[in-house]
Amino acid sequence: MSISAEYLLSVARNYWRSDHEFDGKLERSPELERFQGLWEEKLEKIDEWWVLHDELRAALPHLKIGDATSTVDACFRCLVYADPQPVSEDPEDELRSRCWAVVGCVSILAPVYTVYGVQYDYKGREWIARRVFFDPLPPEMRAPSELVARKLEELFGVEALPREIAETRIPLIVERQEPPDTTLFHALFTSRPESVPL
Repeated sequence: MSISAEYLLSVARNYWRSDHEFDGKLERSPELERFQGLWEEKLEKIDEWWVLHDELRAALPHLKIGDATSTVDACFRCLVYADPQPVSEDPEDELRSRCWAVVGCVSILAPVYTVYGVQYDYKGREWIARRVFFDPLPPEMRAPSELVARKLEELFGVEALPREIAETRIPLIVERQEPPDTTLFHALFTSRPESVPL
């Protein structure tokens, strides 16, 4: 199957607007009505999503498996992550640690998925830096990301969305993303890829 940026934009237009006409109104836009209706339909099959978590736990017993699905996003999101590790032996940095996660996303709008990485640096309990990785992922994220991708394809019959299509700029408003910064990635997955509960 080959999905074009044009087709995906036409799908996204059913769920996201290009204006602020309904901002501050009690009335929901037709797009939001469709979006929320689609989520209700998808959540009826949530048990299929939990099967993925079980399979990841069995395959990656040394890592933690979590979920970052939110119905403000246009996807289910799973997490594979490790415990925070110290990043410096300098006594001045003794409270500094790094945590990373591989994030697997299955769009509810189209039969596509993506896998990316997130890295957080902490000083004590406060994060001081965060970074999102697409391709290439750091070495420690590569094997888990390949497994997540394979499981998403097997369990959900979805296709990886190529980065060049995901980065296509679109004239729609997705949560906090507005043109010219909005991309198909935001519309099909999440407007805040860095926001994961670690």
